[in-house]
Amino acid sequence: MMRRTFLHGAAAVGAAAMLPRRAWAAADLVPIYQQVEKRRDEALARLQEWIRQPTIAAESRGITEGRDLAMRLLRDAGFGKVESVSTDGHPGIFATLDAGAPRTIGLYFMYDVKQVDPREWSSPPWDARLVDLPRLGKVVMGRGAVNQKGPEATFLAALHAIRGAGKKLPVNLVLVAEGEEEIGSPHFPQIVSQPAVRAALKRCEGIFMPSAGQGTDGSVTIALGAKGVIECELVSSADTWGRGPSKDVHSSNRARVDSPAWHLVQALSSLVTPAGEPAIEGLFDKVRPVGDRDRGYLDDAARRLDEASAKQSLGVERWARDASWRQALEDLASRPTVNIEGLVGGYTGPGGMTILPHRAVAKLDLRLVPDMTAADTLAKLKAHLAGHGFGDIEVKMTGGYDPNSTAPDSRLIRAQARVYERAGIKPIMMPRSGGSWPGYVFTGEPLKLAAGHFGLGHGLRAHAPDEYYLIESSDPRLHGFDAAVRSHVDYLFELA
Repeated sequence: MMRRTFLHGAAAVGAAAMLPRRAWAAADLVPIYQQVEKRRDEALARLQEWIRQPTIAAESRGITEGRDLAMRLLRDAGFGKVESVSTDGHPGIFATLDAGAPRTIGLYFMYDVKQVDPREWSSPPWDARLVDLPRLGKVVMGRGAVNQKGPEATFLAALHAIRGAGKKLPVNLVLVAEGEEEIGSPHFPQIVSQPAVRAALKRCEGIFMPSAGQGTDGSVTIALGAKGVIECELVSSADTWGRGPSKDVHSSNRARVDSPAWHLVQALSSLVTPAGEPAIEGLFDKVRPVGDRDRGYLDDAARRLDEASAKQSLGVERWARDASWRQALEDLASRPTVNIEGLVGGYTGPGGMTILPHRAVAKLDLRLVPDMTAADTLAKLKAHLAGHGFGDIEVKMTGGYDPNSTAPDSRLIRAQARVYERAGIKPIMMPRSGGSWPGYVFTGEPLKLAAGHFGLGHGLRAHAPDEYYLIESSDPRLHGFDAAVRSHVDYLFELA
């Protein structure tokens, strides 16, 4: 293939890039890059409007309004068909953009975000303020800034730029979105299984989720999948145990009355070893061993990723089990986990109340790796509790799904690597991310699509206070908003 070098437009920021000659000429992208810069303010305003709309599935807060806003943003970006899809929970979205192109690509969006405690934020979480961060530059700060409204708004900005330049979108798009990702996507399969949605997805060559792919050191990681997850509640109460008080009583009665709270603590203790390792019987039976290919990826990642930066971003001094950096990366990608998200029971306000609570709840998440399944793991959790004398503990699964994997030689992944490399970044391949998303509905039967994440740009603190997404970078290694938008332009044309 003939290749030629072009600049990102006279006013655009960025290094020279190499694009292959296909049915389009590389020079055709320069007017699009110019539109990216021209439309930056409106694109940023769009993102800020989106962040300012709370969409918290766990609290059923702003979900209808958030769905309506997301649908409007999709229509404004050029999607011709945009429909709400009802589920047994919060609604989803199905949208298509027919560009008359030979190839069709799928998109996964989520429009819900995690809960917030405004007292923990240095900038109000729903204000979407522009904030200057030392050594980084100007960021937009707010809940959903990086997970996931920032990257999604960046992709929509790419569509606006292509249309604004008078160019035709090089691929057709099929989009599915949900408002329950942050509670474990309990009803997302209902959206994808709709006949019209499934038929549209079957025409796709792959599906991706926009992301902010750059770490603080400027590196980019391509994850060839993600862990599955189970989110559940363990409830200990006198109602199911048959012991303890039916209502909160004075703590002096602990001398003669059993404690549901201690019963829950003992049940939780049985789930792990004294070293904190999962101890659920049979949990590791179906764990796929790490293969030679993945060991090679992990060896390369350990050489190229900065351990000190990773520890600093997490606020830790050592890894679990005092593992090496290489082993910690392997554990993140391939090790199942049992985690306590929160414990609730009795009085938790200022001072003491000297009560014996009648009920206690633990919120857990379990991360799953190939070849584990959510259904089998949930059954093993219940069987373990029953086998250790805790069969009375209620297990309420609130969401979850299986892990997913995509081949590194799929067109979707190869296109990502080429775009990153043209931006001067050699991507780091990882077997899978330590986090989770419901990609299994795409990679599994009956669709069997390649699935992944893509996007330059940087953001951090998802699920935490002061979540941010980089807009104007003061670090030459990090790409700001305009460059992130351009990466999506490049990716769409590469996929074509």
